[in-house]
Amino acid sequence: MKRTIRLLLSAMALAMFSNIAVAEDDVRLRLNWMYYGSHAGFAMGKDQGHYKDAGINIDIRSGNGSSSAHRLVANGDSDFAYGSCAAMTTLAAQGAPLVSVGVIDAMGTEAILVRPDAGVESIQDLKGKKILTTANAGVNTFFPLVLKNAGMSESDVNITNVPDGALVSAYLQGTGDAVAILGGLDDKPAEIMANGGEQPVAFPYSDFGVNQVGYCISTHADTIAENPDLVKRFMAATVKAYKDAEADPDGAIASMADIVGGTMAEDQGKAQARSVLDVTLSVLYSAANADKMLGLNVPEDWDGMLTLMKDYNDLETDQPASAFYTNDYLP
Repeated sequence: MKRTIRLLLSAMALAMFSNIAVAEDDVRLRLNWMYYGSHAGFAMGKDQGHYKDAGINIDIRSGNGSSSAHRLVANGDSDFAYGSCAAMTTLAAQGAPLVSVGVIDAMGTEAILVRPDAGVESIQDLKGKKILTTANAGVNTFFPLVLKNAGMSESDVNITNVPDGALVSAYLQGTGDAVAILGGLDDKPAEIMANGGEQPVAFPYSDFGVNQVGYCISTHADTIAENPDLVKRFMAATVKAYKDAEADPDGAIASMADIVGGTMAEDQGKAQARSVLDVTLSVLYSAANADKMLGLNVPEDWDGMLTLMKDYNDLETDQPASAFYTNDYLP
């Protein structure tokens, strides 16, 4: 009888231990936008089980611009966000408890994208013209600096905000005589052409002295303090996922198609997403990332971006660039 009881207790203990061992952390990742090609690595990580293997039940949610995505982490709605590093830095300098724990797009792809029929051959030709953007887009952060370096000011152009999902359609229709949008070279040209438009004329921000860190993964300072192991596991799974996307971009697009469905699973949608992903994969490593360590917050890059933001974008902070990021949780 006693042996039976002992065996029963041992079985119960083993069952309890097994339940604990397989328990997963529920984690919400907030994207900067609706799914597009740059997000395929996250989708691959979910589809291939990388997050599950790291003990994470990942919930990937679409977003409403970079600033909005980072704010949702700051207010506790989401655990991690993928969005503009400049937008995150602006919020953190204003007191938001945000830290970059990894970088995906190591270099910015932001640009002014102009309708080819607008007769605009130089950025100065945009004087007096209407340019569309969305209120929370990270691409807005350095636009005033681009204008300044081009010898212009914000008063020289008419910046108009439109609803998030209407940016490309309003551009294609020339709504209100708009001739251009602010957007990323990684996604917007592909979206424009997929919707019947021609390849836009691009004025990359980098042509006007704006070299910046691109898109980072942010988390709450409390998450780092209270659950550092979760941050480490999340970053390990994410880095593995994007390395897999590097090796098999078509597989990453297929994973995203499986998760999102709809037009994303159609041939045209896959082709558009692949062209976007190709741009992202081309900027995973900055020139200063000599060892090609995926996800690395490169100190030199962050120092340069913070200097730009302080000198030209009215960022007010006495914190060093290193206060806004950490590499402690990269694999």
